[in-house]
Amino acid sequence: MTVAFFTGSRRRAAVALGAVAAGLLSLSACDKPTPLATLTVGTDSVHSEASCYNDGDAIKESQVQQCLNKKPEKTLTVSMDDKIRFGVDPEIAEKGWTIFLGGQQAEPEPYKKTYRTIPASAFFSSQTGESTDKSQVTIVETDGKKLTGIWHFELKKDS
Repeated sequence: MTVAFFTGSRRRAAVALGAVAAGLLSLSACDKPTPLATLTVGTDSVHSEASCYNDGDAIKESQVQQCLNKKPEKTLTVSMDDKIRFGVDPEIAEKGWTIFLGGQQAEPEPYKKTYRTIPASAFFSSQTGESTDKSQVTIVETDGKKLTGIWHFELKKDS
């Protein structure tokens, strides 16, 4: 004759408690996703997580240039008369963000709203005045002194 150590309801409760503990343990191993940045033209949108992000803390000075030079993974095709809508998560806007073109800062002051619109034509002339067919646009989370997040996109001119 065997003796049951747990009754049926206690056994189920123990199994449920074990499943909850295992679920919480597996969730604690997950990385928190970075905030998103989105570019939209008409009905086409691309969004991206940060290519460099340190949970809202400053990116190390030794890594900044390497992060700014990364190649974009997301591409959006635009015509010269399109308007590009930039959108960022509220936590990015809270600190401030700016746009870099080809790895160089294009604006003097950080922008503090979650949404803005810029004509596509602003992104397709080089500093020498020549027209280009594509442009690397980088959204940088910054308080004006430290860079805390970097998102890369490529704009391609519709032919």
